[in-house]
Amino acid sequence: MKKSERQAIAALPIILVVAALVAVAGSSAGQRAFGVPVFALCALLSFVINWLVFVPSYLARTEHYFDLTGSTCYVTLTLVALLLTPSVDARGVVLGVMVIVWALRLGSFLFLRVRRSGRDARFDEMKQSFPRFLMAWTLQGLWVLFTAACALTAISATAALPLDAFALIGSLLWLAGFAMEVIADAQKSAFKADPDNADRFISSGLWAWSRHPNYAGEILLWLGIAVIAYPALQGWQLATLISPVFVYVLLTRISGIPLLESRANRKWGDDPAYQDYKARTPVLWPRPPRS
Repeated sequence: MKKSERQAIAALPIILVVAALVAVAGSSAGQRAFGVPVFALCALLSFVINWLVFVPSYLARTEHYFDLTGSTCYVTLTLVALLLTPSVDARGVVLGVMVIVWALRLGSFLFLRVRRSGRDARFDEMKQSFPRFLMAWTLQGLWVLFTAACALTAISATAALPLDAFALIGSLLWLAGFAMEVIADAQKSAFKADPDNADRFISSGLWAWSRHPNYAGEILLWLGIAVIAYPALQGWQLATLISPVFVYVLLTRISGIPLLESRANRKWGDDPAYQDYKARTPVLWPRPPRS
């Protein structure tokens, strides 16, 4: 067994322990269904869904349904929270709609992208290894749980509060972030659809303002969700406000920007035009392009 496979096996119980701690925090002072905290049911479901889809995906050695499963997981968990919580207030409904709209849009976009390309290079080696591929699906379960934690906690919270300034500010942040992500993805898709741009990097539209405007939008919209959720949280539930922090760290330090920047440097690192683009364009937070 390879070292990477041994590491994957060793990490599994750690992931599940972390998920259990999040489930305990999100379930405190939360509403129950069938005698079980609604948040805890959602936490369990996040992993079960991913594991169920992992089995046929591993047998077929395909990653085509990975991103689609992630978005389906978000939608399912949100609907379960909304339907099983005895009394959902307006704040919970707003949060539920925001998570579902985001998940449906991003999930369909990523699914169609991998279908067009035929593969996701991240999984070329990984899908041949049972423990490593299982680890990817398990991490996706944790990713869904962590990212949606404060929204699910607020939806299933016992405190029913009217919409307030937090809801307004959070909604504006979500709208700005969602619009930024959608526009950036659309601009990049259109750019790549042109055969003349096959070996070129995009530096127009929002991509002239930021090297990763789609990630800036995603961080912003999850921050908005946390702002809306905040008044409904109490005690240990406040720990679920780690959601936007988790998204930020994941995209800027682990799997998002570092991987894409490294790939871009390998491809265009010797291109003076790319070096100029990097020098005048911020990595994440947009600003007007400098001449």
